[in-house]
Amino acid sequence: MDILTKIISTAMLSIFVQNAIFERAFGSNVVIYASRKDSHVTGFTIGLTAMTTVASMITFFLDGLLLPMKYGWLFMPLVYVAVISILYIAALLFLWRVFPKTFSKVRKYAHLAIFNCTVIGALFLNSSYGSDIWSYIGYGFGTGVGFFLACLLLNIAHEKLDSDKIPKAFRGYPIMLVYIGVISLAFYALVGYTVDF
Repeated sequence: MDILTKIISTAMLSIFVQNAIFERAFGSNVVIYASRKDSHVTGFTIGLTAMTTVASMITFFLDGLLLPMKYGWLFMPLVYVAVISILYIAALLFLWRVFPKTFSKVRKYAHLAIFNCTVIGALFLNSSYGSDIWSYIGYGFGTGVGFFLACLLLNIAHEKLDSDKIPKAFRGYPIMLVYIGVISLAFYALVGYTVDF
């Protein structure tokens, strides 16, 4: 029960308090792209959640090898990109062999869901704040769920923000960035951050 509690509490932390999109702006361009269509929201979220969870499990053991070394932190970006690349290739090969119809739908967008700042940012934050494998798993899974929350909020607002009431210069990408900024401020208020003057 203690393990499940640790996973859930770490996941909740990464969903609400340290949301990758609203707290750190990791993968903002991907979430804007994914939020345009309902089918993209689900597909991107599944791919990203699977990648952050599995990659977090693997990097827990690699962090145990690299972090004690004198200059091990220098190799962490290269190792993280290698882990993500190997998992990406393995997932595409698995889909190609087992689910060919799904593979033909996914192959155009899989690289956007997998190779973005959200995934690698989750791995770096795990190495900074994670204490054991359960917190790594919880944070990796929570990052994917937090990405879903961000996609869902942007998907809901997409129609309203693409209306004629918005000045032409702000339509599309600029207004979505402004909207993400406003939602980020709301998340900051929810968490209770204070500004020191």
